[in-house]
Amino acid sequence: MSHVLAAVAWPYANGPRHIGHVSGFGVPSDVFSRYMRMAGHDVLMISGTDEHGTPIQVQADSEGLKPRELADRYNRVIVEDLHGLGLSYDLFTRTTTGNHYQVVQELFETLHRNGYIVPKTTLGAISPSTGRTLPDRYIEGTCPICGYDAARGDQCDNCGNQLDPVQLIDPRSKINGETPNFVETEHFFLDLPAFAQALGKWLDTRDGWRPNVLRFSRNLLDDLQPRAITRDLEWGVPIPLDGWRERGDKRIYVWFDAVIGYLSASIEWARRSGDPDAWRRWWIADTDGEDARGYYFMGKDNIVFHSVIWPSLLLGYSGEGDHGGEPGRLGRLNLPTEVVSSEFLTMEGRKFSSSRQVVIYVRDFLARYDADALRYFIAVAGPESQDTDFTWAEFRRRNNDELVNDWGNLVNRSISMAAKNFGAIPPIDPAGLTAADEALLATSRAAFGTVGALIERHRQKQAIGEAMRVVAEANRYLSDQAPWKLKGEADKPRMGTVLHVALQVVADANTLLTPFLPHSAQKIHELLGGTGVHAPMPRIVEVDDLDGGPAYPILTGDYRDGARWESTPVEPGRPLAAPKPVFRKLDESIVDEELARLTA
Repeated sequence: MSHVLAAVAWPYANGPRHIGHVSGFGVPSDVFSRYMRMAGHDVLMISGTDEHGTPIQVQADSEGLKPRELADRYNRVIVEDLHGLGLSYDLFTRTTTGNHYQVVQELFETLHRNGYIVPKTTLGAISPSTGRTLPDRYIEGTCPICGYDAARGDQCDNCGNQLDPVQLIDPRSKINGETPNFVETEHFFLDLPAFAQALGKWLDTRDGWRPNVLRFSRNLLDDLQPRAITRDLEWGVPIPLDGWRERGDKRIYVWFDAVIGYLSASIEWARRSGDPDAWRRWWIADTDGEDARGYYFMGKDNIVFHSVIWPSLLLGYSGEGDHGGEPGRLGRLNLPTEVVSSEFLTMEGRKFSSSRQVVIYVRDFLARYDADALRYFIAVAGPESQDTDFTWAEFRRRNNDELVNDWGNLVNRSISMAAKNFGAIPPIDPAGLTAADEALLATSRAAFGTVGALIERHRQKQAIGEAMRVVAEANRYLSDQAPWKLKGEADKPRMGTVLHVALQVVADANTLLTPFLPHSAQKIHELLGGTGVHAPMPRIVEVDDLDGGPAYPILTGDYRDGARWESTPVEPGRPLAAPKPVFRKLDESIVDEELARLTA
């Protein structure tokens, strides 16, 4: 058994999340976590809403709210949406907790003590109209390196190089288009160049990463620059140094505190579990003499934060950069095992854009369609290794042709025939199994190794493809064996054997598809006469801040019960009833209706 950390990117709490967001960080991490639990690993899946920074401050001002009020609103919206998708977080929290502040300040103080955080006078971008600091990502301009005309103030998405806003040619504010003023200000910087050698050695040991992630990360090491980690800002974690902590005009910058959330959420989970040190099993090697692995899930625009910046913070905290140093009180912390980055999902050939209404929010989707229909589309056609386009026509086709006609039809006709003719799962004829029976059962059993290995290597498209191949083989088997033709009393034992084999493969396929389709998996388990929890689900719990702050909702759950990753024999004699359809067929009209919403 391994301790497996599933560290999921933190959605920013300035609005509801759309389906493009959850295709990158949400569904892939849940598929992985559910499989790893079923395979017997001890999984800790954590995340939360990212709630600091100027964008929250700017939006709150525009809506006449305090930043905390805005964050409270969208924290709850996001929690409810992720719950609706069935994402099995052990803890989904937020960055405005007292616990998070303490952990962020602990890392800051230790990095500063070890010499990796240094003060520096620099030019900061100020909005002429408000006098407030403009965050790097709210400044656009032309990249001085490659000439791309929509580079951001922190990096160029075209060439991948880190940038500073003052380097941009013709910089402009994304908020209102004005040209920012650059004024001298003192801030603290992370000495990223001091980690180049250690990062290079670590990246050289990373086997099995997606090639684009590893290549991009290695290229970043060639030109690492010190990076500002504080801002002239009122909303954020206070700077924990004498002469700074009392200041209301400077805060730790949001990108620094957000990645530390993986650690702070783990610590909060442990504190809430009753064992405050439990987090160490996932973060400190050999705590129990067992393997501890950490997998980080995000979209490709966040690679730099997870493959360079977060590892640098961990190295510096452990005293392992060029300046040496001593580990902080939390101990020597593990680096990521793998950074699992997805590409982008577009919609009807265009980038998602809330302002242009090229968007469908998760809650709007779930109000009209089933969660597993979206999870299935993301699994089979999502942006795993290249940008992918979501179209309503393709969504409907896959739902109807694959979920309803292939998988749903196999479930329905197998259980219906058995219920009608036997009233229960029939026994196998004492005369034994035919070669066709044995072949299908062998295919089904073998799929557990194949599908599991693919999920573990983050090849989820191939994995669900292999699971659906079992479904196709079972449908072919039923068509070939035609049990509905075995009507005579003498033929009934053979009919029972065919249906027993079919139901065994339905049960196997349901287990294989459980990480992808947990809602329907529970229903099918019950249609097969099963009782208890097959696919555990998260729940929303209202909690008090552990350190005296306001209450807030979290996502959590008990995932210890449920299906195991193995073929479990179906029991002859288990009562069966005529099933209801598990999946909904979608009318052709939904395509035009949804396209009309996009152009409204």
